[in-house]
Amino acid sequence: MKYIMPAEWDLHEGTWLAWPHNKEHWPGKFDPIPPVFAKMAIALRDAGEKVFICVKDEKMERSAKKIIGKDLKDIFFYQIRTDSSWIRDFGPIFVKDEAGKRIITNWVFNMWGGKYPPWDFDDIVPRKVARELGIHIMNADMILEGGSIDVNGKGTLLTTEQCLLNENRNPTFSRERIEQYLNAYLGATNVLWLKEGIIGDDTDGHIDDIARFVDPRTVVCVTEEDTKDENYAILQKNLEDLKKMKDQDGKPLRTVELPMPEPVFYKDQRLPASYANFYIANKAVLVPIFNCKRDEKALKVLTDIFPTRKIVGIDCVDLVWGLGTIHCSTQQQPV
Repeated sequence: MKYIMPAEWDLHEGTWLAWPHNKEHWPGKFDPIPPVFAKMAIALRDAGEKVFICVKDEKMERSAKKIIGKDLKDIFFYQIRTDSSWIRDFGPIFVKDEAGKRIITNWVFNMWGGKYPPWDFDDIVPRKVARELGIHIMNADMILEGGSIDVNGKGTLLTTEQCLLNENRNPTFSRERIEQYLNAYLGATNVLWLKEGIIGDDTDGHIDDIARFVDPRTVVCVTEEDTKDENYAILQKNLEDLKKMKDQDGKPLRTVELPMPEPVFYKDQRLPASYANFYIANKAVLVPIFNCKRDEKALKVLTDIFPTRKIVGIDCVDLVWGLGTIHCSTQQQPV
């Protein structure tokens, strides 16, 4: 049986979120975080999506509803406990079989190389979602996070060596074995490897902060204009490599440059702020913005790329203190 992971811009039935609750992930700055998730939920609903939110219990559900507001149309809550709120990485990754039937792939999750224990609840979320939805699940005995991959829905997958070849993920796996898993479970016949991700990214180079497919042959790649910035050389190398890469049919990729925001710091720590961490919803694109001069330029680039979708900027200055933003917080469920 062959499977394929749909592209993010394909039609969604809805989007999964995990309501924020772990104050250790935003130390000293948690109070602004639930309202950001509420903004995401409302924007997703307004973009023609159902919104599925994981909560620990009834108390958390009541709190979330109060913050979101009275209009809860198409917003649904599931008592599925999580350790963190970055559901992109531990949540269900949906694929389709040759008949178009949805299947959930369940990969092993170890909290980005064992960095922030515990992760027991996060690791079993796909199984709980599959049970709730009555959808068949396939278990893959390989560590993989959803933010470490990006697909064009035609067989090409983008990732980074820094993450998937990291010894804290699958130390006994060769590049070839990893590609075999990506092929077998996600339908990736053409795996493209960039070198590394941005400074401050604790996930060891997730692709969703540096390069994203926006149609089957076009990739947006973040670049840094300041030659003295520590991200400059890294991102120039990624852009050069992408310009040499080809899709599953052997055709060159098209590349569009997306600026990086001005550096964002909190408590002297550089944070992984990136406009590439956007999420493509049915009728909108949710884009992290950082209250800097480059926000406008980034939104213009994405407006030109997605003329039929509303571009919704969401202030993520507080959210990124948890070392992730919008794409990290969402996981699509295709129709």
